Amino acid sequence: MKRTKRQLILNKGTEKFIFRYDSGSEDELLDALIEQAKDKRTDFDWFDAAVLSFKLTQLLIGQADELLAIEK
Repeated sequence: MKRTKRQLILNKGTEKFIFRYDSGSEDELLDALIEQAKDKRTDFDWFDAAVLSFKLTQLLIGQADELLAIEK
């Protein structure tokens, strides 16, 4: 499977959080979301991490559906 560059973006008030990652590195992205939520120096909180985690899950489900449709 080809690795492509991806990103998740969260706009929160006047701030924008951008997480860039390679496809296949979603586990590292989840780790980064956790670390960012733990960091008290930013306004990124656990709810924000959950929102982006949900968006990532939806993206992965869509990719799996595409792969299954191709194989049929």
